Amino acid sequence: MALSQGTYYGRKGQQQAALIRARRPYLVKNIVTGLSLLAFTGCVYALTISKIGQDEFDDVKVPDLPAEPAKK
Repeated sequence: MALSQGTYYGRKGQQQAALIRARRPYLVKNIVTGLSLLAFTGCVYALTISKIGQDEFDDVKVPDLPAEPAKK
């Protein structure tokens, strides 16, 4: 006879009541943290794209095309 292992998930992978109770105090904090990280990342991305879009790249020197090799 095998000993049953304690788990927070049922046979079909569904959360059991104990896991739901254990996660409940952290639910709001996790959502707020996730939204804050998402907003920060979005703002950094938008700022970066807006600053790069304003660059003219006039100071970048473009090399000339390579010379054609002499034909024999």
